[in-house]
Amino acid sequence: MERQMLRYTLERLKHTNNLLECNKEIDYTYEMGAVLKYFHNKKPILFNKVKNSNIKSVGGLYGNREIFYDLMNCTKEDRNFKFMEALVNPKPYKVVNNGPVKENIITRNIDVMKTLPVNKFNELDSGHYITAGVLVIRDPETGRHFTSVRRMQVNKSNVISALIGSFKLTNDFLELEKRGKSLDVAIVLGYDAPFLLASQYPSSTYGVDKYEIDSALRGEALELVKCETKDILVPAYAEIVLEGRMVSGKRELEGPFGELMGYYGKQAPQPIIEIDCIMHRSNPIYETAFPCEEEHLTNGLIREMELYFYLKNIMNVEDVHVTEGGGYRFNAVVSMNQTRLGEAKSAIISALGLNKDLKQVVIVDDDVDIYNPREIEWAITTRAQSSHDVVIIPGALGSSLEPSHDIRGVTDKIGIDATKPLDSNGKFERTRIPSYENIDISKYFPSIG
Repeated sequence: MERQMLRYTLERLKHTNNLLECNKEIDYTYEMGAVLKYFHNKKPILFNKVKNSNIKSVGGLYGNREIFYDLMNCTKEDRNFKFMEALVNPKPYKVVNNGPVKENIITRNIDVMKTLPVNKFNELDSGHYITAGVLVIRDPETGRHFTSVRRMQVNKSNVISALIGSFKLTNDFLELEKRGKSLDVAIVLGYDAPFLLASQYPSSTYGVDKYEIDSALRGEALELVKCETKDILVPAYAEIVLEGRMVSGKRELEGPFGELMGYYGKQAPQPIIEIDCIMHRSNPIYETAFPCEEEHLTNGLIREMELYFYLKNIMNVEDVHVTEGGGYRFNAVVSMNQTRLGEAKSAIISALGLNKDLKQVVIVDDDVDIYNPREIEWAITTRAQSSHDVVIIPGALGSSLEPSHDIRGVTDKIGIDATKPLDSNGKFERTRIPSYENIDISKYFPSIG
């Protein structure tokens, strides 16, 4: 029985009643995206009948925190430790001779749109986009594999454009391009939670093989096969793999595209990838994601891990939440047990300085649920005074993914100390109902439970 990649994931989701199946015929232009958006990418949905395609599609797989924790065999409480352990103790992967992804191999007359139900999501999108594709490159010097989720616009038949914002990916391509050489790549579709999470560890920061991180996260060796036309390893149990070349000296216009924070990313010339081969399983399932919460949740989880351990070295931090409303990168809430005057302010300075993307941070006491916006608003309202507790850093380095940054090219950053004073003498003690703070309401109203 399979234990890796998409089909194993679908079985697990069915077993836990977390998979919704759509048996109505659905159009992959706009309509499928509308259904995924309705559930805020938090409900895994298998679309069994896709209009003008004989391939099923699945989306919304990895946008729900609780479902993702379950798929990763971790909890909210131990996740940061599990994710850090994989980084500091990566494990070897396993290369096998063959795998289901090689059941069908196409090397002639390649037409991506005729083969796969690639979605168009938003009104002003420039075309159809592969949104869940994990781009794989292999470092020719070290042999290490690096993975990242990129947005990819289908231009024509076997040509797609890729937005290559990753520092490692961009540098490797530009160095080869200086010598007139193209960069071999593979694009993986139909993977599981550890594979996606491993892709979010920043290559430029850590430089470790993403497949070794994956093996550590999943607790067993990731099984890989060699591509048909490229010297790149890919998951043996993936659904679909596109093999191609990021072509030296060629650019085509890419965008606009409905992206992070619900705005359109601008149009610009981007490198193109010419697809030389498509491998896929028999009866493959095309993986999609409505832009962009699925991969951004996992990106946020890695940012939480980094921020948690960075602050933990300085003060007594309980937990860190990089929020959905901030695109899983711009806003964070830190829970801490403050024991010395000034610790909360130090936490603000440290957090905003760790990552240029972070724009707003709120520091709260450990009696505040940092995953509950109402609790955070309550803490700011009752424990913060703007003249004393708000820190503003004007004109800092920010992220072009946040539209207001582009007005001046810099970002104003803000931190709010919403912790109670150390000498409060019980003034900030919260009201409680003894023995009944967490009641089982179904005992009183069975229909609700």
